[in-house]
Amino acid sequence: MLLHRRPFWYFIIFFFSSHILEFFPLAKSAPEYTTLVYKGCAHQAISDPTNAYSQALSTLFGNLISQSSKAKFYKTTTGSGQNTVTGLFQCRGDLSNVDCYSCISGLPILIDKLCGKPVAARLQLYGCYMLYEVNGFPQISGMELLYKTCSGKNAGGSEAEQVRDTALNALENGISSANGGFYTTSYEEVYALGQCEGDVGGSDCGECVKNAVQKAQVECGSSVSGQIYLHKCFITYSNYPHGPPKRSSSSYSDSAPSSSDSSGQSIGKTVAIILGGAAAVGFLIILLLFAKNLVKKHDGKE
Repeated sequence: MLLHRRPFWYFIIFFFSSHILEFFPLAKSAPEYTTLVYKGCAHQAISDPTNAYSQALSTLFGNLISQSSKAKFYKTTTGSGQNTVTGLFQCRGDLSNVDCYSCISGLPILIDKLCGKPVAARLQLYGCYMLYEVNGFPQISGMELLYKTCSGKNAGGSEAEQVRDTALNALENGISSANGGFYTTSYEEVYALGQCEGDVGGSDCGECVKNAVQKAQVECGSSVSGQIYLHKCFITYSNYPHGPPKRSSSSYSDSAPSSSDSSGQSIGKTVAIILGGAAAVGFLIILLLFAKNLVKKHDGKE
């Protein structure tokens, strides 16, 4: 009897343990284009005694998300009178419509989490950004610096800086005539990318990027990579000793991440693996208990 029972029990264990990962694959980390670059939250909260602003903001977010599966840039206004809210989103030119939607759709929740409900907010991810402003919010210059980050020091000295400047000059010259205000270029080992807000004209786009290039040269100095975000445009550049990377809409990074960024991404991946593994183990235990019950019933019939 013992010899009869054990093979059946071992078969159940082997079957479920060998197929468990087919049902519960390890959780994947979020795509890199959804990584947060910076947040800008106005200090003043919305005064909303009648809930009119909240309704207008909710409608605005819904409109922006729905359009993100069809366009890379969209700007609209919701509400009426003093309760109007203007907002927009933009995705990078190298993202697909599916990736654009994926990037934009989580931003309203992230804005609420990081900013609450201020009179204006802007969230920039690697692959997209969204902003909104209530009626009467003060406007700023399109050339105003919003955020910068510079990574690593270039050991190549003045020659390396000349290579970088050549790539940035090519970016500056090419973006004015670029389709959709998005342009990429490379020179030797330096890869450069730039984009202007969707409603900025060609000549104004060129001026904005020119201003960003100048800021990169001053602010980042001899850094291996840098990102410069102005109100109406942004540029990034990176040094790749083995040649520019092959671009993919679902996976890229414009510059070497800082140590804090790297540790944050590592923590996220570790948590995802732990949660996925825990779910798989938990489900395996449930299945084994169920299999044990089947064995008892099987033995009871004999």
